[in-house]
Amino acid sequence: MNNKVLMKGNEALAEAAIQAGCRYFFGYPITPQTELAAYMAKKMPKVNGVYLQAESEIAAANMVLGAAGTGVRAMTSSSSPGISLKSEAISYMAGCDIPALIVNVQRGGPGLGGIQPSQADYWQATKATGHGDFQILVFAPATVQEMIDLVGLAFDKGDEYRIPAMILADGMLGQMMEPVTIPEHTTQHLVEKSWACCGHQNKRKHNVLNSLFLTPSELEKLIIERYKRYDIIKEKEQRWEEYRLDDADIVLVAYGASARVSHTAVDIAREKGYKVGLLRPVTLWPYPTKAFTTLKETARAFISVEMSMGQMVDDVRLAVECKKPVHFVGRTGGKIPTPMEVVDKIVEVGGMD
Repeated sequence: MNNKVLMKGNEALAEAAIQAGCRYFFGYPITPQTELAAYMAKKMPKVNGVYLQAESEIAAANMVLGAAGTGVRAMTSSSSPGISLKSEAISYMAGCDIPALIVNVQRGGPGLGGIQPSQADYWQATKATGHGDFQILVFAPATVQEMIDLVGLAFDKGDEYRIPAMILADGMLGQMMEPVTIPEHTTQHLVEKSWACCGHQNKRKHNVLNSLFLTPSELEKLIIERYKRYDIIKEKEQRWEEYRLDDADIVLVAYGASARVSHTAVDIAREKGYKVGLLRPVTLWPYPTKAFTTLKETARAFISVEMSMGQMVDDVRLAVECKKPVHFVGRTGGKIPTPMEVVDKIVEVGGMD
């Protein structure tokens, strides 16, 4: 599959997961990610894999917990309210230090909301995917090709750090079609997992995966050890992309589909004489604070562009250490901001003293 092929985002993501060694998919249909599950239903039997449509989102996520606990690469996918239902199992995965992939192709909310694209699950993904003290890796693709590339990375990093990982996409990326290259499958990254519960043939000690610890001191010790691992992840795994930032005094900060809109807005604003650039977080956790090290000193202002009511704004403020003003422009409820709406905000901010 080294040649370019035209694929829908949801289907490309599914194929990339298969090529990355995933052979266990448990899901439940919900718009706008259903094509991902449908592709898996068709393709998994052909690669000796398992596709199972569970009776609910809750059941699907717990099936991933059980399968991934044996050391295999397992995943589930859903859209916003479905991820809420999976949150308990995601917390159990984190509590057992089990790597697995969760895909969220976001739709409008809260509640059932609508089926149009949204980025209103940012807080859920980065701050509260479930109960307890834990984090998960969160990757935010902006193209169909990046959806493919980040799937393999998410599996690899999840295995490396024994942590669940999420691909946080949206309905726009899931439904659009773009030419892509899908990497050939390799087993190089599929290493034996000494912690897995997969039978030991008397060759090692009996493994137990558990998230219940009734002794407070024992639980505290495990959480503190886990957070030391999180510190390593924050130091080593921040990812971002820069566009026309060399001389920018106004910096747009946007991820996913909003970054595509912002990219166009930068070009339009540059033609109008505004020194503006784009910083695109690729990892939302860990948030790429390192990308702001120089910008928080050289830029005059920042604008967070989102398909929500501004859920990323506080993280931008923290990243710039409140040294510069952080503005917001966006739409919600399934509406996508236009490049000219972003340009209007750039003009407004550019005229401020």
